[in-house]
Amino acid sequence: MVTFHVEHEDGTRHPIEAPDDMGLSLMEVLKASDYPVLATCGGMALCATCHVEVLDGKDGLGDASDLELDQIDNLPNPTPTSRLACQVRISQELEGAVFKLRGESN
Repeated sequence: MVTFHVEHEDGTRHPIEAPDDMGLSLMEVLKASDYPVLATCGGMALCATCHVEVLDGKDGLGDASDLELDQIDNLPNPTPTSRLACQVRISQELEGAVFKLRGESN
């Protein structure tokens, strides 16, 4: 199991514990945890509605693919640590990471 956090608009952080041995994406875990992630393309890195900002733990995520970077470049307000939750796999490298939802529903 791995524990990471989601930071809410008011600055509070909510921990989420997820299995790190099932190949799940961050998007899937966020949706299963009832966060308002649209993910209209179903995790294909085509819509960017699962946009998250990595507040802490970016080094453990690995590099974004060219497809992911293209989608991030088209976002209205990307940050230097923007990622698409559908492209981030749950692994031990996410232990202690902090994310902020930035997709269309936020």
